Amino acid sequence: MSFTDTVRSAVAWRSGGQIVAQIITWSVTLAVVRILDPADYGLFAMGQVVVTFLAFLNGYGFASALIQREEIDRRIVQQTFGMLILVNAAIAATQFALAPVAAAYYGQPMVADLLRLQTLIFIAIPFIAIPEVLLMRALDFKRHAVVNVIAAIVSAGVALVLALLGFGVWTLIWAPIALLFVRAVGLTIAARSLVWPSFDFRGSGNLFTYGSWLLASHLCWTVATQADIFLAGRAFDPHQVGLYSEAIFLVTIVTARFIPPLNDVAFPSFARLQSDREALARGFLTAIRLIVLVVSPIFLGMNATAEPLVLTAFGPKWTEMAPIVGTLALAMPAFTIYILFAPAFNAIDRPDLSAKTSAVVTAILVGAFLIGLPHGISGLAWAWVLASPLLPLTVLTMGGRALGITASGLLGAITPGLGAACGMALVVRALAAALPDLPAPLELAVLVPTGALAYLGIVYVLRRDMLLELFRLVVRKQPPAVASA
Repeated sequence: MSFTDTVRSAVAWRSGGQIVAQIITWSVTLAVVRILDPADYGLFAMGQVVVTFLAFLNGYGFASALIQREEIDRRIVQQTFGMLILVNAAIAATQFALAPVAAAYYGQPMVADLLRLQTLIFIAIPFIAIPEVLLMRALDFKRHAVVNVIAAIVSAGVALVLALLGFGVWTLIWAPIALLFVRAVGLTIAARSLVWPSFDFRGSGNLFTYGSWLLASHLCWTVATQADIFLAGRAFDPHQVGLYSEAIFLVTIVTARFIPPLNDVAFPSFARLQSDREALARGFLTAIRLIVLVVSPIFLGMNATAEPLVLTAFGPKWTEMAPIVGTLALAMPAFTIYILFAPAFNAIDRPDLSAKTSAVVTAILVGAFLIGLPHGISGLAWAWVLASPLLPLTVLTMGGRALGITASGLLGAITPGLGAACGMALVVRALAAALPDLPAPLELAVLVPTGALAYLGIVYVLRRDMLLELFRLVVRKQPPAVASA
C-alpha cells in the first residue's frame, strides 16, 4: 500500500478498535456506576492520583524512541526492555512504600490497601510497551485492535462480576489490572516481540536522552491533570471527590479515549514526514481542522444537555454532578487542541518542546486550581474553563515556529468547527427551555438529534466544503485536502 493508504488503514483499525473496546467498557461502566456509590469512586480517585503520578516514570518514553528512530535492531529493543523492567520494578517498590503515607494524607486507611494491590500494574508495563511500539512503528494497528477488544471484554466481565458480588471499590482496582495483563500477553503474541532484556546500556545515549525529555513531559502532564484531584481529596469528602472525578471522566471521554489513539497513528506518520516540515505542517493543521469539526459539537452538546445526560447515564443519585459536567465541557475544545501538539513535536525530534510547553501548562493549571479550590468543586471546574484558552496559546507561542505554523493558520483550522458548535448549543438550549417537563431519557432523545441536525445545517450553510471533506474521509476513505500552513 502507499503511505496514504497505510495511514488510512491505521486510523481505521486504531479508531475502530478503540470504539468497539470503549462501547464494551462504557456499557459495563454505566452498569457498575449504578451499583457502586460515589464514595467508592472518591476513594479510587484518591489512590489513582498516586498511581498516575508514579506511572509517568514507567519509561514509556524510552519505548517511544523506537518509533522516532529511522532504524532499529534487536540490541536496542533488548536494551529498551531492560530499561523498562528496572524502572517499573523501582516504581512498584516506591508505590508500596508510599501507600501508608498517601492514606494518612487523605485520612482514609483503605487507600493504602488499594495502592499496594495496584503495584501489579507496573509488572505488566514492560510487556505492553515493547510490542505496542513495534506494532505502532510498522503502522500495524489491526492486531493491536484485536488485542484491545479482547482485553476490554475480559476487563468488563471482571468489573461486572465483582460489582454484583459486592466488592465495592475493589471492583475498580481488579478490572484495570485484568485489562493490562491480558494486553501484555496478547500484544507480545501479536508482535512476536518476546526478547531477553539487556542491562548493558552502552551505546544507548540517544535513546536515554529522548526518553528523558518525554519523561519530563509526562511528569508535567501528570501533575497538570492530577493536581485537581490531589487538592480536592484533601479538601473535600469522598462523596464530593467522587462526583468531581466522574464528571472529569465523562467530559474527557473523547480526549482520553479517542484522541490518544489518533495521536498513536499521528506520531509514526509525522515521523515519516519529519524531513519535509512543510508537508508535516499542512498535515498537522488538516488533522486539527477535522478533529475540531468532530469534537466541538460533542463538548458543547454536553454543556447544553448536562442534566438529562447525567440522569440518563448515571442515575438519580448522581444529579449533583450535572452542573460540574456542564462547566467542564466548556474547557475541553481548547484542551483537545493542546494535546494534539505533542506527537508533532516528538516526531520532529523535539521532545524538549513537549517537556517545556508541558511545564508552562502545568504552572497555569495548578495556579488556576489553587485559585478555584476555596470556591468548592464548582470552583475547580471553572478553573479548567478559565485556564483552557491559555493552553493552545502556550504551545503555539513556544513551538509554532518549529512546526512551521502560524496563529492565523491555527485559528483558521479551529474557527469553523467551534463556531458552528456554539450555534448548535444555542439552538439546543433554546429547545430545552421550551420543552415541557419530560423524563431525562426522553428529553435527551429529543435534544441530541436536534443538536446534530442544527450543527450539520450550520456547517453546510457556512462551510459546505468541510462537511464534504469529512464525508469523503469517513465514507469514501479519500484523504483530505491539505490545508495551508
